[in-house]
Amino acid sequence: MLNAMLWVARTGAPWRDMPENYGSWSSVYTRFRRWQKAAIWNRILEKVSIESDFESVMIDATIVRIHQHGAGAKGGNNSRLWDD
Repeated sequence: MLNAMLWVARTGAPWRDMPENYGSWSSVYTRFRRWQKAAIWNRILEKVSIESDFESVMIDATIVRIHQHGAGAKGGNNSRLWDD
């Protein structure tokens, strides 16, 4: 159930598009809503965020931008920078 809920959260797909290997989408959705109403998600997030050890900190390079001059954009004559 938890893996199915996390799959939907990660992909942003509608509940009905959940892969069949996770079981019935309606059962997973029903459990998700019950947990949401009972504030179980809040308690889960509190527990996992108590003490961060930064063991697996990642940077998604798809959001890292470089300045246009560093990316090989067409510019002026910079050959004098390389003359010794």
